[in-house]
Amino acid sequence: MTGLTSADPDVSAGRDDRPGSRAARMRMPLARQVVEAVAMENGVCVRPMAMRRTNLDTGETEIIPVPCGATLASKCPTCAEKARRLRMAQCKAGWHLDDEPLPDPDPPTEEAKTLAGFRADLETVRLDAERAGDAAGVAEIDELIGQVDEELNALGVRGKSAPDNRDRPRRVRSTRRRQDAPDLPRLPVGKRTVGRTFEATDGTTWRPSMFLTLTCDSYGRVTSEGTPVDPASYDYRRAARDAIHFPRLIDRFWQNLRRAVGWDVQYFATLEPQRRLAPHLHAAIRGTVPRVLLRQVAAATYSQVWWPSCDRPVYDDTCLPVWDDTAAGYLDPDTSRPLPTWDEAVDAIGDDAEPAHVVRFGPQLRADGVTANNANTGRMIGYLTKYLTKSLDACHAVTTGAQRRHVDRLADALRHEPCSPTCANWLRYGVQPRNPKPGLVPGRCRGKAHRRETLGFGGRRVLVSRRWSGKTLTDHKHDRVAFIREQLEALGQVATGPAATGTDPARTVWTLLRPGDPAAPRREHLLLQAVAQRHAWRAQLDAARSATAGGLSGTGPPAVAEAA
Repeated sequence: MTGLTSADPDVSAGRDDRPGSRAARMRMPLARQVVEAVAMENGVCVRPMAMRRTNLDTGETEIIPVPCGATLASKCPTCAEKARRLRMAQCKAGWHLDDEPLPDPDPPTEEAKTLAGFRADLETVRLDAERAGDAAGVAEIDELIGQVDEELNALGVRGKSAPDNRDRPRRVRSTRRRQDAPDLPRLPVGKRTVGRTFEATDGTTWRPSMFLTLTCDSYGRVTSEGTPVDPASYDYRRAARDAIHFPRLIDRFWQNLRRAVGWDVQYFATLEPQRRLAPHLHAAIRGTVPRVLLRQVAAATYSQVWWPSCDRPVYDDTCLPVWDDTAAGYLDPDTSRPLPTWDEAVDAIGDDAEPAHVVRFGPQLRADGVTANNANTGRMIGYLTKYLTKSLDACHAVTTGAQRRHVDRLADALRHEPCSPTCANWLRYGVQPRNPKPGLVPGRCRGKAHRRETLGFGGRRVLVSRRWSGKTLTDHKHDRVAFIREQLEALGQVATGPAATGTDPARTVWTLLRPGDPAAPRREHLLLQAVAQRHAWRAQLDAARSATAGGLSGTGPPAVAEAA
């Protein structure tokens, strides 16, 4: 029989499914999918958490759906988009500042200086007791020192007068620069964080800023889709190590840049992978730096990793070190001798030894000037935060077999590469990890750098300098809430909804209901409750706008009605 069957694509594509068939039923959306679609259209979290709110004055309790706060769209698109927009607001707030964002600290009070003097006397008494071998006296003085530090904090003093840990065992390496790295200019770093002001011949002044792009070096030739031309010669080991230690290189770059320009450069940076999966850094810099100096600093910046050698494995998967409870460590499977501890392995690195790895930037560098009133500023902020809602392995679509194999080879290299001193992969190289414990298996470290979705980068996706805007991300979030309160107050809606001000936060206790709690409702019911709550708030806001359309404005205080 030569006729076409139902399996042929030409027939099945142009034919309607029979009502009631499996294919027709599978095309029907699930009820929960419909609710989630409505939730996303209304800006509601699709994975709300159940929180019990208790009023300490009345004893009244209520279960409230609270947003999950996810930053990845794969978990919650609504919360991820909110987090991205909050980052955009943070970036915009500090990019083109004309004044210093943080004021100088207030001078200490007389009471604080008196306590600090008493704290200094206690240090001398403690030293005498320590020399006399009076352990009880030392413990008593340490307790009194802790009380003095608490009193200082109560007076508004930040931090402690001195660290609690008095022992400072640390290894000192030579700070002499490598011979294969160019020299860096060095200037005293001032406290200034704002950029230079330029003045035109007509008297116009402006203070431009910059948009900087940095990336890692090449590991081999790649095609237009980011896959290696010759996978056998592509250096996956160096690519994995560069991704793991890329945060250290970034920190060293900002340190070198500040020393080169002589002022405290502030930045808002995000990390994303290139199509070849190498780390790629975009940064908004307040102020301008000459491009020649930027290239000089990037070329001269490097970070050395002083770890035990991990180029050649000592053990394979068939014969790994075994844990011994008596020795509280791992033993060689053949000789039963304890493996060198982490401190012993690091101490064995000689002064003339080479570092285990040196990470550097590649030659690709781009720096663009941006002004506050530039039409491209908003577009650049959007580009800077474009991929924050995606995991690193999902920033670029993997559609071909060569791209999938490229990701697999990089993930395999990351799986067996040590990510930290506590990584279980050190057992493969004959070294006990720091703070060893039973059950460690090489290749199964739970570190973030080994996950496929991070592509080896175990640090934070968003890097913001401390004096960028003078506020933390939580401060920016509260600023947005305060702005909404002002808008609702102008419309006369402050008694209900998220802007309600009648409840004292100090007299309210929030408790998270854990899974399995009998009082915890199902997530579907929480989602429906959150959507209904958003509908109620939207209706109240629309009604307030309609009622005040003639005399009140949603952008300022209520207008005073004129006398007739």
